[in-house]
Order: sequence, then structure tokens, then C-alpha cells
Amino acid sequence: MLHPPLSLYVHLPWCVRKCPYCDFNSHEQRGALPFSAYVDALIADLDHDLPLVWGRTVQTVFFGGGTPSLFPADAIDAFLQQASARLRFAPNAEITLEANPGTAEHGRFTDYRRAGINRISFGVQSFDDGCLRRLGRIHDAAEAEAAVKLAQDAGFDNLNLDLMYALPEQTLAMAAFDVERAIALAPAHVSHYQLTLEPNTVFAAQPPAGIPDHDDAWEMQAHCQAQLAAAGFDQYEVSAYARAGYQCAHNLNYWRFGDYLGIGAGAHGKLTLAAQQQILRRWKLKHPAAYLAAAGGTAAIGGDEDIQPDRRPFDYMLNALRLNAGFALSEFEARTGLPRAAIAAELQQAQDRGWIRTEGGQVLPTELGRRFTNDVILLFLPDR
Repeated sequence: MLHPPLSLYVHLPWCVRKCPYCDFNSHEQRGALPFSAYVDALIADLDHDLPLVWGRTVQTVFFGGGTPSLFPADAIDAFLQQASARLRFAPNAEITLEANPGTAEHGRFTDYRRAGINRISFGVQSFDDGCLRRLGRIHDAAEAEAAVKLAQDAGFDNLNLDLMYALPEQTLAMAAFDVERAIALAPAHVSHYQLTLEPNTVFAAQPPAGIPDHDDAWEMQAHCQAQLAAAGFDQYEVSAYARAGYQCAHNLNYWRFGDYLGIGAGAHGKLTLAAQQQILRRWKLKHPAAYLAAAGGTAAIGGDEDIQPDRRPFDYMLNALRLNAGFALSEFEARTGLPRAAIAAELQQAQDRGWIRTEGGQVLPTELGRRFTNDVILLFLPDR
């Protein structure tokens, strides 16, 4: 087992208002946020986990949330300066900040660029004001377009727009219009994914009326895929589309079973300990107050899990089979420490069902396999 590429994930847990579909670790802002204290906690957290990644180079950094754009640029800058003094950052490392259009302010994007951010991911979700209201978003379509243009004016050319489809009361024409408006803004990347009712969310407890059925959702997906392809966006993952050279390096590292150090309230990490032939998953306390009180010590760790060999194929496939390019069998061996024989029977089943094909040591999902990704992945679940 070899060390794969390493990323750094930083969780900033606050938002203005929690959306009813959101199952991420996000907490509504109540009063002034403790920006300085939270940065100090992040650095203490990083210092505690540093021995797990000594000598390794960080290829990408991702500020997720919550709404990271609630944090001022000087707080982001303070963290990046201290983090880069402790970790070796790759030249031209991709550094992404998630932003809510409703928290974008004139001048902030210029300051974020100066701090080292070189990629912005906007949670637009829709350009239809009615859909946005039904999703509980705090911005409208005009604010979304203005925020994207502000970022472009500040010099950002690596922008992602998140869009959702199969929204309450949404029609095919409305979904297509969202994609049309997104393309017109000339982003480098579009994430286009279906609304799902996740457990422990308001929408799961009280499903909204008018959610399109499976067939309508599939029609929206197929139509919007064709729109994006015609506009020069290559689909490289189930929900990710990029112009040439602008695939998200951070997410690709997740999908390829790379390593990532997770710091911040509720952050998850996955690290390969090559000397011990172990793969460790670690997560931090979820509640910001508890995290702030404990950061820097073992008390801030919400849990550790050693991924046993029988679980590694499933964990690997959970992401690798989402990629249109699939994966190399040699990479599976290097990143799991298992021989390819460990998955030979499952691969044969998938191939017999027309879900995958193999070419020169590369395993690729077929068009049918991409439609039934979850079923393909479940073949690798231990004791299924």
C-alpha cells in the first residue's frame, strides 16, 4: 500500500439559515461569529493531526461548510498562512472556497484572491426565484448572477456553479432554463445533481409537494446533460461537468480514494498509514461550541475507524465507480493494499450484467452501469 495524494479539508460550520434539504454539519448563525477563535482552533486541530502526515505534500485545499463565505478574507488568510508554515503546499495547489450568493459582498472576492483562494464554488441551486424560495435559499436569481460576475471581475476564472434538479414544482423546461442561465455565465465547472430527501432533514420529515417522479427526473437529467455537452462541458463524474483543464482536483482526489486531512467541527478525514498498512478514517466533534472547547486534543476527535481489508473494496468503489473514466486495477491495488483478485468475482458479475467493461487494466462503467451506479457499488458490500 502506497501513500496516495493528500488534500486538506477545512470545515466552517455556520450559515445564515439552514436549508430544509441540507444534511451537512451546518449551524445557523446566532450573533457575531468567533472568527479569530475558530481559526485558532483549526490550527490547534491541525497541529494535533500533523504527525499523521509528516513530510507529505498537500495538493488541494477545500473550505466547505456551512457557508465559508461568511468568514472574512483576513480569517481565511490567517489560516492559510499558518497552515502553509506547517504543511508543504504543492505549487499552484487548488484552493477552493464554497460561497453562498446571498453572502457575497463587493470587494470580498479580491481579498479572497489575495489570501490564496483560486477557485470559488457557488451554491446557486436554481435561477428560478420560486424554486429558490421552496428550497429555503436566502438569495434570488439576480443575486446569484451578480455574485458570479463579482468573482469574475476580481479575476477568478475557476468557478463552479452548483445546480439542483427535480425540485418541488419544477418542470423539464425550468430545469433546462437553469442550465441555460448557468452556461451563459461562463463558469469553468458545473455540478448538477438531483434533490434527494436525506434522513434527519426537514424535507425528509415533511416532504414538499410537487417533487418530480423518477421518470421525470431522469428526463431532466438526460436533457441537461445534453445541454452541458453541447456547451463544451465534459461529464467526468455522475454529477460533475467541466471545461477542458478545469476538473475539480480536490473532488477527484476523493473519488480516486486519495487521502484527506479533515479539520474543523464535524470534518471527516481519510489517511493511509503506509508503514502500518492501515487506512484510518477520523472525524471531529460536530457542534461548534464543543469543538472550540476541545480542539487541539484527543477530546476533539469524534471517532476513529480502521478500515479493515474486507471493507476496502466497497469504500473504494463507493467513489471510483462514479467516475466516467472508472479506475485502474493497479491503482486499486496501490490504494487498498489488496490484490485485484480480491474483487475479481464482483467485477465479473458486474461485467456479466453489462454494467462495466475492462480495457487494458482499466475498469470503466458502461452507460447502463452509470444509470445503476448504486447497484454496481452494492456488489462490493461485505456480507451483502
